[in-house]
Amino acid sequence: MQRSIDECGSITAFVVMLAMTFVACAGLAVDGGRLVAAKVQLADEAENTARAGTQEITGLRTGDPKVDVDKAILAAQDFMTLHQIHGQVSATESEVTVTTTRVVPMSLLKLFGVGSRLISAQRSSRPVTSP
Repeated sequence: MQRSIDECGSITAFVVMLAMTFVACAGLAVDGGRLVAAKVQLADEAENTARAGTQEITGLRTGDPKVDVDKAILAAQDFMTLHQIHGQVSATESEVTVTTTRVVPMSLLKLFGVGSRLISAQRSSRPVTSP
């Protein structure tokens, strides 16, 4: 059986492309999973921070609970500082809203030119009174 001269090395190119495809798929799985996990953690941090701020309420005894805006923002910022959370806090008399952000570096996908990704999560909390 004779080989054609044009076919020399064609299997090498196929194996290289196949290996690159496998690395790209692994990168999507690993780095994609890291992004999802970071997003879930950010949402949890934002929710807990908003709850910490919402605990600063006034008017419970009168039956008209309202968020003390200044104290709520301060409490939420203190919570963020204590737990090393990066984000922003805003508050009204009816709710506290927290937006958290984080940069997630890519590990395998950076081999294909995909850089770090900025992700964020926003959660709000409102005081609730029982009927």
